[in-house]
Amino acid sequence: MTILGIIPARFASTRFPGKPLVDIAGKSMIRRVYEQAKKCSSIAEVVVATDDERIYEHVLGFGGKVVMTSDEHQSGTDRCAEVALKHPEYDVIINIQGDEPYIDPEQLTKVAACFTDETTQIATLIKKINTADELLNVNSPKVIINRFAEAIYFSRSPLPHIRGQEQADWLKHYTYFKHIGVYAYRSDILQEITKLPISSLEKAESLEQLRWIENGYRIKVAETELETHAIDTPEDLKKLPV
Repeated sequence: MTILGIIPARFASTRFPGKPLVDIAGKSMIRRVYEQAKKCSSIAEVVVATDDERIYEHVLGFGGKVVMTSDEHQSGTDRCAEVALKHPEYDVIINIQGDEPYIDPEQLTKVAACFTDETTQIATLIKKINTADELLNVNSPKVIINRFAEAIYFSRSPLPHIRGQEQADWLKHYTYFKHIGVYAYRSDILQEITKLPISSLEKAESLEQLRWIENGYRIKVAETELETHAIDTPEDLKKLPV
């Protein structure tokens, strides 16, 4: 099984324009993500996928691999699919978030390991929720899983609802998980899901992965205890570990 890691990166961002090129302790965000991904021994090759010349030239400048993609893609998944189509020699594609500068290679290894099961179509990571703030944060999607370690629903709301208990006490009665946004897909499945129309659940929650579940695709999950530090706004830079 050969795995290709793809880091989608675009310059335009409503909340943080130019985010991939922002300096973090002497290195750009995209460089930090790239170098962390390269440490994962499960991944045969890592490439940045962008539609911006500035990002393209920057990645070349630090010795990274990069490809130009269409500027019409609506998501990182679509950008990954374009690159994967040109590289049929890879069995699995890992979509590595370009805004997590300190992503741990162990997390990528965990999601890659899901594909030792030949029935795995798509895989992602989950982490146990330990605080009420995390549980109620609408920007941190929650995941409901079945006994086969598959995601059966993602929501911005805290699900399931614990009947008869105060919301502040829900963590005492159920193990909740949040979604860690790294995805991996078998190459053929990736091409299939990018052809699906936007679904009703996806529209409701604004979560792309619900489109796949609503169309019958299975998402394997692996649990991690490692936290991620995604950068959505300039203010998030202040929260990064020193």
